[in-house]
Amino acid sequence: MLHGPMSSVTSISSRRTRPESEPGYGTGAHDGPGDLIAATGEHTRRLLTRGRLERRSRLVPRSLLAADLLGLSLAYVITTLMWGDAGAFGSLHEILVFLGTLPCWAIVANLQGLYRSDQERAAHSTTDDVVGVFHLVTIGVWVLLVATRVGGRPNPSIYAVITFWFLAVAILPLGRTIARRACKRTRAYQQNTLIVGAGEVGQLIARKLVMHPEYGVNVVGFIDRDPKARRPDLPEDLAILGGPERLPEIVKCLDVERVVIAFSNEPVSELLSLLRQLRVFGVQIDLVPRLFELACPRLTVHAVEGLPLLGLPPNRASRTARFLKRVVDVVGAGIALIVLSPVFAYFALRIRLGSDGPVFSRRTSLGSGMKEFTALKFRTMKVGTDQSVHPAPIGGRVWARPDANENRGVYKLERPDSVTAFGAKLRRTGLDELPKLINVLKGDMSLVGPRPCIPCEAQNFGPHHLERFSMPQGITGLRQVTANAKCTYDEGLDMDVAYVRGWSLGLDLRLLLRTPLLILGRRASTA
Repeated sequence: MLHGPMSSVTSISSRRTRPESEPGYGTGAHDGPGDLIAATGEHTRRLLTRGRLERRSRLVPRSLLAADLLGLSLAYVITTLMWGDAGAFGSLHEILVFLGTLPCWAIVANLQGLYRSDQERAAHSTTDDVVGVFHLVTIGVWVLLVATRVGGRPNPSIYAVITFWFLAVAILPLGRTIARRACKRTRAYQQNTLIVGAGEVGQLIARKLVMHPEYGVNVVGFIDRDPKARRPDLPEDLAILGGPERLPEIVKCLDVERVVIAFSNEPVSELLSLLRQLRVFGVQIDLVPRLFELACPRLTVHAVEGLPLLGLPPNRASRTARFLKRVVDVVGAGIALIVLSPVFAYFALRIRLGSDGPVFSRRTSLGSGMKEFTALKFRTMKVGTDQSVHPAPIGGRVWARPDANENRGVYKLERPDSVTAFGAKLRRTGLDELPKLINVLKGDMSLVGPRPCIPCEAQNFGPHHLERFSMPQGITGLRQVTANAKCTYDEGLDMDVAYVRGWSLGLDLRLLLRTPLLILGRRASTA
């Protein structure tokens, strides 16, 4: 179910039956491997020239293992240099004991799932490893202490052990980040992905995967007998490669490593039979659940006599949880304002030198409980710019001025002459949002939460979208971090609601850890 041109093989904007001689469509009884390859995009054809060992499943685990061992060794060397004989870390015997325990560290890391998540989850990042790394280092330090004691040596100094623990917890994620970035630069990291079902959901998933090249997921095409009209924001080289009966053949021919089942009109028994055949190929199979719109980050999977059930937790946070969130907000915003005070002063100077007027701009926004508050930002526009009319970004459901530019359903005013030179840089990096830390300290906002909106937007919200106001709006959040301005307006609203439904302190911490990397990425892309 696709939109737009779907390559020369199959344009699903057409509903007519295509002749069997037209490659890549229909039952494909007479279509050979050459026709399938010709139906794919140029990038897919380049990936098909890879060697059999050039796979993410081989590259990433080995790279992460090397990064972990080097990180542990570096932490051990630094601890030895800091404490020496006083810490009992530097003798030859202790070094041999440490080297002897390294296989145990690797085994514990594997048990924590630290080497297989990249193959299973397209959007996996190092911040998702933080808890696992914490467990790994804690268990590993105990293993090291036991091994040292069994070897007949006195226990190391408690200060040396604590130093090693802190260094390992800090160095391992850094090493993993570097290793992942290096892997993503290689073609071995790319996973050829096939989507079963070219309906609205299948095309939606394709668009999301295409919009996020950092996932390393290369969509080769769709499987569907009766595709829907193609959406216009899909690449032209995505084609219908055939019906479900060709699934095993296409997986083998196009070296597919991931198959996404995105709703299909095919009989369930036929799909089950075909998917069972795929197990011999060792591919990752992702299933889009029915009622996926209700899914949230805290979705759980449990079973009753082998029947899997998806669990949606109650949509409420306890008073203790809300108190802890507020403590994190106050402490985090307070520390950030102190640390970033020189940056604030520099930005204020540049803004005042660039144009006359105040340093901050103010806008009325809706917070928790739809209570209005004044949101602060660094001023990026020249004084006197008309802001009395601000088109609401509601994807065509409300008015838009002639000078507004539509991007994925979001209307924004295109007034480059009204934006200062320094203001343009702040906007591109998102650093104009920093004054909202003051709003967080005042209690108007949170560090993490749904994206703030203006009152006129809320007039067009659906009833379920109002759930976003049950928690404070945030400087960063699920929408800002995971979509990064690559989603449509309605999809962004749904992500805000998903955040509220699946809120946890752990989710907030993961999003906070990913935000600096996002800002650095924006800065690098605009440098």
